[in-house]
Amino acid sequence: MTRAQQTISVALLLTSLYLAVFMEVVPLPEKIQDDIVPVLPFWALISFGSYLLFKLGLGVFTFNDVPDAHKELMAQIKEARADLQAKGVDVGSD
Repeated sequence: MTRAQQTISVALLLTSLYLAVFMEVVPLPEKIQDDIVPVLPFWALISFGSYLLFKLGLGVFTFNDVPDAHKELMAQIKEARADLQAKGVDVGSD
Protein backbone atom coordinates (compact mmCIF):
# COMPACT_ATOMS: atom_id res chain seq x y z
CA MET A 1 0.00 0.00 0.00
CA THR A 2 1.41 3.34 -1.00
CA ARG A 3 1.62 6.26 1.39
CA ALA A 4 -1.16 8.08 -0.48
CA GLN A 5 -3.47 5.08 -0.20
CA GLN A 6 -2.68 4.76 3.48
CA THR A 7 -3.38 8.45 4.09
CA ILE A 8 -6.67 8.28 2.19
CA SER A 9 -7.69 5.17 4.12
CA VAL A 10 -7.01 6.81 7.47
CA ALA A 11 -8.82 9.99 6.39
CA LEU A 12 -11.88 7.99 5.29
CA LEU A 13 -11.88 6.03 8.53
CA LEU A 14 -11.72 9.17 10.66
CA THR A 15 -14.40 10.86 8.56
CA SER A 16 -16.68 7.84 8.89
CA LEU A 17 -16.19 7.73 12.65
CA TYR A 18 -16.86 11.45 12.97
CA LEU A 19 -20.03 11.25 10.84
CA ALA A 20 -21.28 8.30 12.89
CA VAL A 21 -20.85 10.33 16.06
CA PHE A 22 -22.17 13.57 14.53
CA MET A 23 -25.32 11.92 13.15
CA GLU A 24 -25.88 10.24 16.52
CA VAL A 25 -25.48 6.69 15.21
CA VAL A 26 -23.12 6.17 18.14
CA PRO A 27 -24.89 7.35 21.29
CA LEU A 28 -22.96 9.75 23.49
CA PRO A 29 -24.02 11.84 26.47
CA GLU A 30 -26.02 14.89 25.42
CA LYS A 31 -23.45 17.41 26.68
CA ILE A 32 -20.67 15.81 24.63
CA GLN A 33 -22.95 15.48 21.59
CA ASP A 34 -24.03 19.13 21.70
CA ASP A 35 -20.88 20.90 22.89
CA ILE A 36 -17.84 18.89 21.75
CA VAL A 37 -18.71 16.90 18.61
CA PRO A 38 -19.60 19.90 16.38
CA VAL A 39 -16.23 21.59 16.98
CA LEU A 40 -14.02 18.50 16.57
CA PRO A 41 -13.07 19.26 12.92
CA PHE A 42 -11.97 22.80 13.84
CA TRP A 43 -10.01 21.49 16.81
CA ALA A 44 -8.32 18.88 14.60
CA LEU A 45 -7.45 21.50 11.96
CA ILE A 46 -5.99 23.91 14.51
CA SER A 47 -4.05 21.11 16.23
CA PHE A 48 -2.64 19.90 12.91
CA GLY A 49 -1.63 23.45 11.94
CA SER A 50 0.03 23.96 15.31
CA TYR A 51 1.94 20.71 14.91
CA LEU A 52 3.15 21.71 11.44
CA LEU A 53 4.24 25.15 12.66
CA PHE A 54 6.12 23.52 15.53
CA LYS A 55 7.88 21.14 13.14
CA LEU A 56 8.78 24.04 10.83
CA GLY A 57 10.10 26.15 13.70
CA LEU A 58 12.10 23.25 15.09
CA GLY A 59 13.60 22.61 11.66
CA VAL A 60 14.61 26.25 11.30
CA PHE A 61 15.96 26.34 14.87
CA THR A 62 18.09 23.22 14.45
CA PHE A 63 19.24 23.90 10.86
CA ASN A 64 22.76 24.86 11.94
CA ASP A 65 22.98 21.60 13.89
CA VAL A 66 23.20 19.75 10.59
CA PRO A 67 26.64 20.73 9.26
CA ASP A 68 26.61 18.40 6.24
CA ALA A 69 23.31 19.81 4.96
CA HIS A 70 24.57 23.34 5.58
CA LYS A 71 27.77 22.69 3.60
CA GLU A 72 25.78 21.09 0.77
CA LEU A 73 23.39 24.03 0.62
CA MET A 74 26.22 26.56 0.60
CA ALA A 75 27.90 24.64 -2.26
CA GLN A 76 24.64 24.70 -4.23
CA ILE A 77 24.32 28.46 -3.66
CA LYS A 78 27.88 29.02 -4.93
CA GLU A 79 27.16 26.83 -7.95
CA ALA A 80 23.96 28.74 -8.72
CA ARG A 81 25.77 32.09 -8.38
CA ALA A 82 28.52 30.94 -10.73
CA ASP A 83 25.94 29.73 -13.23
CA LEU A 84 24.03 33.01 -13.09
CA GLN A 85 27.22 35.06 -13.41
CA ALA A 86 28.18 33.00 -16.46
CA LYS A 87 24.85 34.01 -17.99
CA GLY A 88 25.51 37.67 -17.25
CA VAL A 89 23.29 38.14 -14.18
CA ASP A 90 24.63 40.34 -11.37
CA VAL A 91 24.07 38.39 -8.13
CA GLY A 92 26.05 40.59 -5.74
CA SER A 93 28.84 39.51 -3.43
CA ASP A 94 29.10 36.74 -0.80
